[in-house]
Amino acid sequence: MPINQYPYNFVAVGVVALGGVLILLRRYFNGGVCYSKRLLDGRTVIITGANTGIGKETAIDLAKRNAKVILACRDVERGKQAEKEIKRASKSDEVSFKQVDLASFASIKKFAAEILEEESRIDILINNAGIMRCPYWKTEDGFEMQFGVNHLGHFLLTNLLLDRIKESPASRIVVVSSRAHTRAKGINFDDINSENSYDPGVAYAQSKLANNLFTLALSKRLSGANVTVNCLHPGVIYTELGRHLKLRWLMKIILMPVVLLMVKTPWQGAQTNIYCAVAEELEGVSGRYFADCKEKEPSPAALDELAAEQLWSLSIKLTGL
Repeated sequence: MPINQYPYNFVAVGVVALGGVLILLRRYFNGGVCYSKRLLDGRTVIITGANTGIGKETAIDLAKRNAKVILACRDVERGKQAEKEIKRASKSDEVSFKQVDLASFASIKKFAAEILEEESRIDILINNAGIMRCPYWKTEDGFEMQFGVNHLGHFLLTNLLLDRIKESPASRIVVVSSRAHTRAKGINFDDINSENSYDPGVAYAQSKLANNLFTLALSKRLSGANVTVNCLHPGVIYTELGRHLKLRWLMKIILMPVVLLMVKTPWQGAQTNIYCAVAEELEGVSGRYFADCKEKEPSPAALDELAAEQLWSLSIKLTGL
C-alpha cells in the first residue's frame, strides 16, 4: 500500500470510531424504556398537562392500555385538540379533556368537584404539568408561579382527590419532579414567594425539591392505605417546558449538536412516567425517586423528613386545606 494512503486510513478509522462513540452516547442519553405490557381495563387515569410533551405521550400510552384517560389542561382549545390527537394515536375513545388551571385554587377546586361527581374511581393520578424558569409572576392566589403551579397546585389537587384515590385498589400517584431538585439546598421558608430575591433557576429547583418532599410526606400518610406515591426525573427533554429559556441565535446554533446528542424526545421522556404508573414490580413501592425507569438516590435535602413535614404544614395553610 502506498505510504501516502496511510493518513486516509487513519481518518477513516477515526470517523468510524467517532461515529460509534456518538451512537453509544445517543443510546445512553435516550434513557430507559418501560417494557411492561400491563393493561389498564376499567382503570381511570388523570394526567395534568397532558396536551403536550411527555404528558401527551403518557396519555397516548395509557390510553393504548385501555385506561380511561382524563386530560387535565389549562388551555381549552389546545386541550380539545390534544384529545382528538390522542384518540387518533391510541385508537381509543376513552379519552376526554377537562379544564383546570393549576395557578388558580378556584379552578382546581372546581375541577376536583366535577371529577368527584362524575368519576366513581381514580386509579392513577399523574401530576405532570409544570412551568420552568419563567419571569417573576404570581399565581391568581398570590404565590410565586413556579412554586405555586409545580407544588401548591398539585398539592391541593392531590389532597382534594385523595379520598377517591384511596377507594380504588392498588392506586398510584406519580409526581414529575426533576434532577434540578439537587440544585436546591433546601426550601427557603423565610422567603417562600421569592419576594426578597428572585432567580428563575433557583425558584425552579426549589419547586422541584418541593415535589420530592411532598412525595416523601404523602407516602408516610398513605402507609397502609394501598396507595403508592413516587416521584421522578423524566430526563432532559425537548418540549415546550423550556419556552422561557432565552438563548441568542448564535448560542442555539452552537448548542444544537449537544441538544441533538443529549436531549430526549417526548416519547423517551415519558417512559419513566409510564413506568411509575404501570410497572408490576412497583406494587407496594412508595416514597421513592426514579429516573430512566430505575430507582435513584435523590439529594440529601429531598430526604429531610423535618423539612417535608414543615412544607406539608405550610402547604396546608397556604392552600386553605
